[in-house]
Amino acid sequence: MKNVLYVPLDDRPVNLDDVILLGKSAGLNLITPNEQDIRNRIDSEKTVSEDQITSTSSPTYGNTANIRQFIWNNAGIVEGFIISIDMLAYGGLIGGRRLRTNGGGTYPHYDSSTTHLLEVIRQIKQMYPNKPVYVLDTIMRLATTAFADGLLFTAYSESRNFMGQPRQPFTASTTFNDILYGYDLSSDGTPYGNTSTFNKDHYYFARQHKFKSNCYVLDQLARCGYIDFLAIGVDDANTEGVQINEIRFAERYITTFLGGIDGQNPNRAIILPDADGLGHSLVARMANQLYRCGAKTRYRVRYYGPHGSTIINPYEYMDVHENMMRHIDVIGGQCVAHAPDVEILAITAADEASDAVSEVTTNAANCLATAVIDFTGGGVGNAEVTEALLGNPYTGRVLGYSAWNTAGNKIGIALGMAQARYAYLVSETQPWALSTAVNAHGSLLFKRFLKDYYYKALAIVEIRQYAREHCIYTNVASMADQNMLLFNSASDYIHLQQMLRNQMQAHMATLSAKNAFLIGCAATSYDVRQISGNTWTLAGYISACLDYKNPDFIWGRAFEITLSPSISLC
Repeated sequence: MKNVLYVPLDDRPVNLDDVILLGKSAGLNLITPNEQDIRNRIDSEKTVSEDQITSTSSPTYGNTANIRQFIWNNAGIVEGFIISIDMLAYGGLIGGRRLRTNGGGTYPHYDSSTTHLLEVIRQIKQMYPNKPVYVLDTIMRLATTAFADGLLFTAYSESRNFMGQPRQPFTASTTFNDILYGYDLSSDGTPYGNTSTFNKDHYYFARQHKFKSNCYVLDQLARCGYIDFLAIGVDDANTEGVQINEIRFAERYITTFLGGIDGQNPNRAIILPDADGLGHSLVARMANQLYRCGAKTRYRVRYYGPHGSTIINPYEYMDVHENMMRHIDVIGGQCVAHAPDVEILAITAADEASDAVSEVTTNAANCLATAVIDFTGGGVGNAEVTEALLGNPYTGRVLGYSAWNTAGNKIGIALGMAQARYAYLVSETQPWALSTAVNAHGSLLFKRFLKDYYYKALAIVEIRQYAREHCIYTNVASMADQNMLLFNSASDYIHLQQMLRNQMQAHMATLSAKNAFLIGCAATSYDVRQISGNTWTLAGYISACLDYKNPDFIWGRAFEITLSPSISLC
């Protein structure tokens, strides 16, 4: 296996466990920091008055100094680097949006401690100029983090609405400082009013500091050639608000200084709506670079339902089709109309799922690699779409699939899976390596259905209901599932864990028996072990297991769980 250094956005499974498994499916051994150094958690302490929560405190963020040292210590033993700026500079995604009492000094000398951390990227590239350095950064989202540093869900709601209001329009003459000091100006130039649940000035300071870091990465590192590829994800966005001018500035910079066209350069830097899918996407780009020297994989997109150009996700500023095109750029592919290497089936209407499934069958018969994305269920798998896919014995052969969270997340996860896997399937020839990789891919594909549908659409409903009904504080009962460690009793939390584990064991058995996998059944479904020209070698699904204690609420909330099924094929 090829060693790749990977500093994740945070330690949630979508950014860590799943990406590590994705690497294994493509013959990459991702070397990651010590788990304590990337640990992120929302508030773990509370103060109460009778039956009400009055405040929360004590979140956990990553150890930035240790992350920097980790990169330096391991630079010599890896073949490439994938580094999250949020983790390196701020201790993770939620650390990057912590409220601040100042926005730092004048750019580029705005914060010597932050720039010292960022400069490790320059240093490793100077030391190892032939090793690819890929970086993921994020534009700070609109909302604060609920239940982190004492900010309650009311602050999340108010901040997202307040910061999503129109600001002064971006023009050709808009400067960096215009953005930094114009966050509070409405479209007509007048200041907005006060906020009641969070300090807006401290919020603006946080934005200033983060945006200075965004610019430092573009201007001091990417422009100077110390970053081979930069993916800038816009986290939880909107079509207007305080983010838009930051986005337009970054696009202008990419066009002016990084050789881009209309704000994008597939060879150097892309900005798009996504955050939690970027780890998948950059691992895919790395696999393609290390195995195929960056040869462009050809992708064709087919929509089943409304065309993606007509759809804008509520948490994004770019329509689905453009987002798809930008993700293809990030993974190192190109979009084509004919003769694709991989076909993307984008399901945007549930009543057209059967047609998409028919295409899965046709593509399998023709040995055409396929990725499937379900856009119909919001942030979860749609029942009609999922059942149609799982009823097809050829679904177990798709290279990528996702229905999880925002449109950008779904695209990044599914295309990351497909590109990483394709690069390996057409390159590797060693039987033992192919066997290890197909087990990893089968496990990741199985997990996507188990999590995106069976947990996010089914099990979570009962988890949330129980957490809310048994909340021990009257003023947070409707949101108890967002911090069950604090808002439920210790005994109820144990009960919630047992509910989760019992349900996932039951769903595990149900999913195993579906036609897509047919594990433990007389018939056999298959995954793709190797691609050699127009010929596929297959591996049959034979067993599945899930350690009873593995499913858990990693951040003490219902939204995200650890879930690591292990699938064996032969």
